[in-house]
Amino acid sequence: MSDNQEYEPVTVAEGDIPADVYRDSWSRVPIPDPDTLDADGRRGYDAIVNPESRYASGPRGPVTAWLYSPLMAEHIFPASTYLRYGTEKDQRLTELAILATAREVRNQYEWTSHEPLAQQAGLEQEIIDALRRRDDLESLGEITGMGDLERTIIRFAREVVSAEKVSSETYASAVVHLGQNGVMDLAGLIGYYSFVNITLKAFDVQLTPGREKLLPDLW
Repeated sequence: MSDNQEYEPVTVAEGDIPADVYRDSWSRVPIPDPDTLDADGRRGYDAIVNPESRYASGPRGPVTAWLYSPLMAEHIFPASTYLRYGTEKDQRLTELAILATAREVRNQYEWTSHEPLAQQAGLEQEIIDALRRRDDLESLGEITGMGDLERTIIRFAREVVSAEKVSSETYASAVVHLGQNGVMDLAGLIGYYSFVNITLKAFDVQLTPGREKLLPDLW
């Protein structure tokens, strides 16, 4: 997607859903029946699907696939909660990092799920649009809300996903803004959403018919 090109969202149609995708989970595996699970399976299920969880209404998205490895799910879910909600970054910066990761790994489901959350968290639409276009940060003009910290988070996500390593300049800037602990939390958040991306791709998790795709088709 080139600079300044506007994207018009495309609505998912029933015909877009592959034949091997289950309609209860919109992925390659069905939602497991908790009453048929063994002890490990039920413990993993209950760790995620419970009244205090953000999945109180039931598993969805990548979590459905996780439940087929309940011991993994039992360990991953608390980490996901910490990385999304427990670090010192406010939710606006957390969603910025998530969107930067989703764009870098080119994941439609991840981006479309989090763009509205980023808006709710106060991330400016101009920043979201610049991320969607993957604008060059060096030539990008002044954007409301786009300070050195925001640019550092975006640059860090792009480099850690797509470059050989995070550059010394980007790392040093991240330490100045976030501290060593904050840099590790940022790397963990990006790593977690890279893991989510792999889960979504492996199990071909789909947006449901009627949803709008908020990211262009980049493949």
